[in-house]
Amino acid sequence: MNAKNRRAIRTALQTLAAVAATLPALAALLADSDLAVAAPWIVGAAVSAAGVAGIVARVMASPAVEALLDRFGLGLVDNGDTAE
Repeated sequence: MNAKNRRAIRTALQTLAAVAATLPALAALLADSDLAVAAPWIVGAAVSAAGVAGIVARVMASPAVEALLDRFGLGLVDNGDTAE
């Protein structure tokens, strides 16, 4: 697997974690109100998703998680693959 594909998979995992963390609250909010009232909450949910994505990215950069990802071929260890 080339480096470009590994980066795409890692980003997808991070985004999935962020959306999964904020989607239930956002869905509950929209179910109980109209969109105009929910707009400030939607912005808050988006900021929360970005924060969760940042935390997940930081955790994924730790040596322990990097070693785990290497076992599945998703690590970012430089193996001479320069295909960008």
